Amino acid sequence: MAKPFNPALVDDDNPEWTEKDFSQARPASEVLSEIFSAELASEMLKPKGGRPRKETPKVSTTVRFDAEVLAAFKASGRGWQSRMNDALKEWLREHPAI
Repeated sequence: MAKPFNPALVDDDNPEWTEKDFSQARPASEVLSEIFSAELASEMLKPKGGRPRKETPKVSTTVRFDAEVLAAFKASGRGWQSRMNDALKEWLREHPAI
C-alpha cells in the first residue's frame, strides 16, 4: 500500500525525478570529464578504499558471561566492551601461557 501524499514533504528545489529525467541521466564518468580535466575527473572517480586496515584487527566471536559480570561492565557506561577487552588483556599479562 502506497503512503498517502504529504504536501509538506515536497521539496520544490529538489523535485522527484520523472521518467524523462531518468532517460536523460548520464554517468558521472561522462559528465565530470566535461566539467573538469580528464585527469581530475579520473581522480574524483577512484574508489577511496575506506578506513586503513589494522595490523591486528579484532575478531568477532560469541562468548557467554555470568549475568553479574556483564551487568557490571555495562553499568560502567559507553566503552564497556573495550574495558572488558583491556581487563582480559591484563589477566593474560599476569598469567602468561606455559
